[in-house]
Amino acid sequence: MSDPTTAPESALRDEAEALLRKLAGESARLREDQWTAIRALVVDGRRALVVQRTGWGKSAVYFVATALLRARGAGPTVIVSPLLALMRNQIGAAERAGIRARTINSANLHEWEEIQAEVAAGEVDVLLISPERLNNPDFRDEVLPKLASAVGLLVVDEAHTVSDWGHDFRPDYRRIRTFLADLPPGVPVLATTATANARVVADVAEQLGTGAEGRAGERAGGGVEGGTDGGADADTLVLRGTLDRESLALHVVRLGSPEERFAFLAEQLPNLPGSGIVYTLTVAAADEVTAFLRSRGFEVAAYSGRTEDAERREAEADLLANRVKALVATSALGMGFDKPDLGFVIHLGAPNSPIAYYQQVGRAGRGVEHAEVLLLPGQEDRAIWKYFASLAFPPEQQVRETLDALAAAGRPLSTVALEARVDLRRTRLESMLKVLDVDGAVRRVKGGWESTGRPWEYDAERYARVAAAREEEQRAMIEYEHTGECRMTFLRRQLDDPHIAGPCGRCDNCAGARFTATVSGADTEAARAALAKPGVAIPPRKLWPTGMSALGVSLTGKIPPAENAATGRALGRLTDLGWGTRLRELLADGAPDQSLPEPMLDGIVKVLAAWDWKERPTGVVSIGSHRRPGLIADTARRIAALGRLEYLGSVGLAVPGQRQAPRGNSAQRLKQVHDAFVLSDGLATAVAAHRGPILLVDDQVDTGWTMTVAARLLRQAGAEAVLPFALAVTA
Repeated sequence: MSDPTTAPESALRDEAEALLRKLAGESARLREDQWTAIRALVVDGRRALVVQRTGWGKSAVYFVATALLRARGAGPTVIVSPLLALMRNQIGAAERAGIRARTINSANLHEWEEIQAEVAAGEVDVLLISPERLNNPDFRDEVLPKLASAVGLLVVDEAHTVSDWGHDFRPDYRRIRTFLADLPPGVPVLATTATANARVVADVAEQLGTGAEGRAGERAGGGVEGGTDGGADADTLVLRGTLDRESLALHVVRLGSPEERFAFLAEQLPNLPGSGIVYTLTVAAADEVTAFLRSRGFEVAAYSGRTEDAERREAEADLLANRVKALVATSALGMGFDKPDLGFVIHLGAPNSPIAYYQQVGRAGRGVEHAEVLLLPGQEDRAIWKYFASLAFPPEQQVRETLDALAAAGRPLSTVALEARVDLRRTRLESMLKVLDVDGAVRRVKGGWESTGRPWEYDAERYARVAAAREEEQRAMIEYEHTGECRMTFLRRQLDDPHIAGPCGRCDNCAGARFTATVSGADTEAARAALAKPGVAIPPRKLWPTGMSALGVSLTGKIPPAENAATGRALGRLTDLGWGTRLRELLADGAPDQSLPEPMLDGIVKVLAAWDWKERPTGVVSIGSHRRPGLIADTARRIAALGRLEYLGSVGLAVPGQRQAPRGNSAQRLKQVHDAFVLSDGLATAVAAHRGPILLVDDQVDTGWTMTVAARLLRQAGAEAVLPFALAVTA
């Protein structure tokens, strides 16, 4: 086999060009920065950070480099890639270039042993893994060391996720530092992203050991060469190009209500080129938009974190083949989906960062001359941003409680077991544990998490700076909505693009608005009717949380059927674009306790009329509340009057006026409410004498434990069945 360090450089470039044509077509030619990166990896074994716009050809760099390195006897390339959709696109691209690619992720557990055997036998050129695999105990301890010793090239795709300054920070990605430390000397490393401002570039460089100090300055090709080796034998390379996207025409259309935005979609979709993506901020909104557009005759599919893998694959294939006009997607489709002829991207609601917005709109116009990009901001956007901000790294007290709980246990604790000891919801708890794991304070092992006993400092200053950066990004997003300057220039400046030359000439501010904020009355009425459809199921809790005995609550296992509630109903979700808008206002923190608004009573009537209960309720009971006693009691009494049902009274508070902590995970919430409610003698007597199901009314359902505990009290008092009803569910 030839040695790339001695082969004529022109011959090596010819070989690279031939590989690129296999990958991208006969007309493809390497960009100068692509060749610079490939040469650095293949000839010099360097570490490189490539920050280039979507569609520039970053994947071509690592696939061509892989083929060149494998032809010269190198081990397989390992690509750390964040999303299944991105992995599937990458595998397809590799196959077109004659590269054998496999993936290990959460969706193909049954293939892991076979794939690992193929890697060991040298039959795999590229192995794609998700960042979560890096901290799976079996994979980390058994597979990763073998990979590190054999890998020929390490690629970190969407590398902005390494940085906690990036818009999509993922703690698991920081495990790559450990992987880097275990690589043999001289193994090349490539990190790629399209969405990194100067702060993120610097942080990613530090995380990957590709420090940028000692840079030699701007190169003619638009990149920057660096001079430190970050632990490698060769110095490092940073390539950064222009972020302009000549095909994208950016527009902002401000409409007053959700129904007007839905109507706008229905009217404009037929006029938009090809097929595209409609992004929403929540899963509920994606479902609502999908249902409405289908009712108007459009072939669309929903795509979110809750979509089953098989359905995701089908939706991706349908969009690639133009069998659907659009995917209605959350940020689960945010990175890497490769459809060069994607004709449009619409955002129904603004992301909380211009950087995240640029990343998502970059899906469009990669292989066509013109693509439309529309932002339809909503009044609910800031409330949704606030919710996601609440999931940030917890306060020090909660972190210390977690560390203390693990240290006191003296054995591994699962996340479920920790919930009984720490008042954090599972998603936030798991994210925090991943950060602590990277910091060395805890370790993930079989059976859960254990304390390492190492000292750990709460970096309050850094967390505050990250929070401030997030708030600044939100302000910038609002500024983008209202700016009168070139929109592409605005986004490029947010990404610290050093190559801004002037206005784009394509956006609504440069070329004039082509979309007006007016919609027809017929489409608006259809949208209003669709959004006004009330009714969300409230599934009953069937199991008590694990570890309640540690909290002094003697409940365990299955909830006996004789003590449980039936499936209930709510008027709507707080995250809905229809009822959610009105419910968020009614139930907002600080909103006054008031009587039930008349329009909501109409919606409740529709929910009750459509309820497929086995037996119609004959009585109504409300749940006591220190926040909204008037609203809940008024709602219950009016339902009783309308349905000619007997109002039996209210489940009382054991300690009137005692405020409960908001939210909380399941175990902690059950602890809060377990002894918080009582039945008065009068209500207990009324329930015992009553015949027929009882409708149990509350203002909103979050974890579901208030309803479960109150229903249990009623069932123990003799209620034949309890049907929960709430104005809202939180998700």
